Amino acid sequence: MKVGERTLLGFDYGTKRIGVAVGQEMTASSQPLVTLALSGQVPDWLAIANLIKHWQPHALVVGIPLCMDDAEQEMTTAARRFARQLHGRFSLPVYEADERLSSREASELGHRLGRRPARRRGQRALPAVIDDLAAHV
Repeated sequence: MKVGERTLLGFDYGTKRIGVAVGQEMTASSQPLVTLALSGQVPDWLAIANLIKHWQPHALVVGIPLCMDDAEQEMTTAARRFARQLHGRFSLPVYEADERLSSREASELGHRLGRRPARRRGQRALPAVIDDLAAHV
């Protein structure tokens, strides 16, 4: 398979959830798929294996959170560990993607899609599950 014609699965790794999206290089498009819960900081490997079996991606992409000054943080290490685990379990190429500001963009997209209730004065907004949108971004 040539670069430019591949199917990719993208992962937005978090401490409680992993957002997953699928993308096509040929059309330069992607779509959010699902948000998977972690159980005690352990990914749902069976669900990930089922997604890989269904979509048959040629490669995987993991968002790597970096600070605006390029500094690494605890989540940077955790996301890189998850990327290594994906490669080890599924023997697919795994690429790292700089995900700075992707959560903000995903949050704005989620709001436009109606996934996040608007805040009212004196009322705390309910958290939106936007992890799949973050993977899509």
